[in-house]
Formats: sequence, structure tokens, C-alpha cells
Amino acid sequence: MADELTDEEWVVWDSFYVMRRRLDRALELRLQSDSGVSAPEYEILVGLGRSSDRRSRVRDIAEQIGWEKSRVSHQVTRMERRGLVRRTECASDARGTWVELTPDGRRAMLAATRGHTAAIKKYFADVLGADAEVVQAFSGRVLEAIGTDASPDVHS
Repeated sequence: MADELTDEEWVVWDSFYVMRRRLDRALELRLQSDSGVSAPEYEILVGLGRSSDRRSRVRDIAEQIGWEKSRVSHQVTRMERRGLVRRTECASDARGTWVELTPDGRRAMLAATRGHTAAIKKYFADVLGADAEVVQAFSGRVLEAIGTDASPDVHS
């Protein structure tokens, strides 16, 4: 049957899956130990930090990181309680709010980034070697194959 995997394809998939999960976990542990920031928090902090005015709308954050709008909203509420972000009114849209990076959030993001970058270098870049172009091309093909199949509904 055309939709079945060969034994070799299963071995390659299992290897890739285990590597990806362990890499994600190693990066998450480093974030937590260096700054007390979770991976989801870091993703949002970095997005806000890259924004020219250090703020964004929930729907824009959701679209940027590939989450549902409701998930982002709940995460922002937790981050707001920790003082990492704050919500402010959007003058141009009475129903809308901005999510802004606070000074504490910026400090947490910067502390997390140093360790996160070092971990990416240690666990990924340093072992990638001459395979960088192959991995980049492979990643592009996988993303192309997925297309919009895994895109969240950011309006819900």
C-alpha cells in the first residue's frame, strides 16, 4: 500500500522524532534553569522583543507563532500575572488590546536568550557541520509538504 512506511522509513522517522523531542526538552530545560522562562513564554517574549514598539495584538502573536488565539490569550494572562507583559487598550480598536513587553519581561527575555543561544550552538549548530544545507533544504521540503495543513485558526 502506498501510504505505508518501509522499515527503513520507520527507523529514520523514529530517529528524527526522538532527536527532535530530546532537543526540544534540552532547550526547554536550559530556558527554565537560566531564566525561569518556559518555552511558550520565551516564544512570546521574543516576538514582542523583535517588534519595533515592543508590543503586538494577541491575534498577531497567534499568527506569528502558529497558535490558536485562545491559547495565546491564556498564556498572556499567565505571563501578565508574572509581570512579564501587560495588556493595554488599543486606541484604534475599542475591542482590541495590545500585549506589551514589560521591563521585567525584557530582562527575562535577554537572560533566556543568552543561554538559549548557547544551547542551540552546543546541541545543534556544533554538531550540524557540513550537513547545514541538507538540513535546511530538508526542512524547507517538509514545510512545503505541510503547507497550511497545520495552520491554526487564529480567529477562534
